[in-house]
Amino acid sequence: MNARPKHKTVAAWLSFLGGPLGLHRFYLHGLGDWLGWLLPIPTALGLYGLERVATLGQDDRLSWVLIPLLGATVAATSLTAIVMGLSNTEAWNARHNPGQPADAAPGATSWLTIWCVVASLLIGATVLMATLAFSFQHYFEYQIEEARKMSQ
Repeated sequence: MNARPKHKTVAAWLSFLGGPLGLHRFYLHGLGDWLGWLLPIPTALGLYGLERVATLGQDDRLSWVLIPLLGATVAATSLTAIVMGLSNTEAWNARHNPGQPADAAPGATSWLTIWCVVASLLIGATVLMATLAFSFQHYFEYQIEEARKMSQ
């Protein structure tokens, strides 16, 4: 039995707002969760890519690889918030609050949970589409540049 119940709404908001830092993993699984400690790595690399673009400009090829890491991490943790928010009370309590009744309040869905799902869908989908557009644009620009070099 868990000492403190894990609330679905808190976990979903932590995944949405602090997911790239692993906060939702630490809330649900404790500080010993290895995936929670790995999540900040692609986040930091992506932020470094953004810094390289600001410093060196858009032609920096290393930033083309690093920035999508940030976008993928934000999109994945937004998806995690959506999955958490949409899980039913019985499944949530069975997984995260095993010593409590199936219909215990920590697993219940509230309006705050719904707003988290809506915000996660909006921001997560936007970040995912922006990441894909950024990646494909730079990939095709690179291909065109290489084709020009070959044709000369």
